[in-house]
Amino acid sequence: MYRIGNGYDIHQLTEGRDLIIGGVKITHEKGLLGHSDADVLIHAIIDSLLGALALDDIGTLFPDTDPKYKGADSTVLLKHVYSLIKSNGYEIANLDSNIIAQKPKMMPYIPKMKEILCKILGINFDQLSIKAKTKEKMDAVGQGLAIEANSVVLLKKI
Repeated sequence: MYRIGNGYDIHQLTEGRDLIIGGVKITHEKGLLGHSDADVLIHAIIDSLLGALALDDIGTLFPDTDPKYKGADSTVLLKHVYSLIKSNGYEIANLDSNIIAQKPKMMPYIPKMKEILCKILGINFDQLSIKAKTKEKMDAVGQGLAIEANSVVLLKKI
């Protein structure tokens, strides 16, 4: 049996925060605003995993009203969510994702993101796609005010 999940996230860029995407600290003058570390890619992946099994979404599972998630490392949240997936008898067949940012350029960081995420999810590089896109200077992302990500995952019954 297979299950498909779709995830999406967006965060505003702001001064005074580190920019962390896919578990990687990226050199940039701004970071993403959020209750946790605001890692848009991991948040989109988490929602795709949860959605595939019709479980809660990231905001329900890790509410921004709970102080224990203030500044939380999203890789830790992802590990927890993937343990839920495994405990429900599923594993990842493949995961496809996009990071949408006008700047900074994401391509130099994608190999390290894949390394981190594949290790957490127990998958091979050929099971994970991370692509970088821009918005061609249109909307909030294109104007450099935000970064967004989306993810689609195919789970298979173990």
